[in-house]
Amino acid sequence: MPAVLGFAVFKAYPIAASFWISLTTGNGDGTTFSGLANYRRLVADPLFWTALKNTALILVVQVPLMLGLALLVALGLNSAKVWLRPLWRLGVFVPSLTGLVAAGVMFSVILNRDAGLMNWVLSLVGIDPVNWLGSPAWARVAVVLVITWHYTGYNAVMYLAALQGIPKELYEAAMVDGAGPVRRFFSITLPQMRPILLLTVVLSTIGTLQLFDEPYVLTGGGPDNSTLTVTMYLYNNGFKYFDFGYASALAYALALIVSVLGIVQVRMMGERR
Repeated sequence: MPAVLGFAVFKAYPIAASFWISLTTGNGDGTTFSGLANYRRLVADPLFWTALKNTALILVVQVPLMLGLALLVALGLNSAKVWLRPLWRLGVFVPSLTGLVAAGVMFSVILNRDAGLMNWVLSLVGIDPVNWLGSPAWARVAVVLVITWHYTGYNAVMYLAALQGIPKELYEAAMVDGAGPVRRFFSITLPQMRPILLLTVVLSTIGTLQLFDEPYVLTGGGPDNSTLTVTMYLYNNGFKYFDFGYASALAYALALIVSVLGIVQVRMMGERR
């Protein structure tokens, strides 16, 4: 009963209340029931589609890049040829312990056009300064860079745990049959890691669709709304303009998108019976 009451008060009630608010318009005490007006407004809102396009673009680029790097790092850390493996494992995991706001502030300094470390390093090889946070294209690159830096080690540790759980007898039998490293990777490693791969893909997709802290701290959604995400747009409507009805509609639209993508990914990557 305590668990049920806790779920009802802190989960079920806010979810139901948010849905009711999404059916109202106005702010403060002057709200009125408006049915599906907020949802119709959402479909016709060009700024919502811009935010969704930005989020989808970051998702398509960042998630495969991050998980691919995480898998490569995990394979390297799992090799017996690597010296001081515990130290390297700690090193790749440390970025994930950094607070998201702190990471955003740190990279806003590193990527500063005039006095940032990144442009100083580029100048050493004769490359002109890059306007990381002032150019729409480079601002998206900066956001992807920060997310990849922050979460690659976290996923690498999960992959490393999965690699260490694969029975060595499978590799020994494959080697006896003459399978090379590439064949062993695709025939043994990837199939055995399917559950953890599915988990990281789904979690990374959900996390990217809910992206807020990094672009908010780095660029504030700019320049020219090029890094505005759905969650940032939701925040702006709810806590800047106090349009909680429209913000709640955005939240339910985002929840629907997350659910559909999650189901599709589970169907595509799940175990085939």
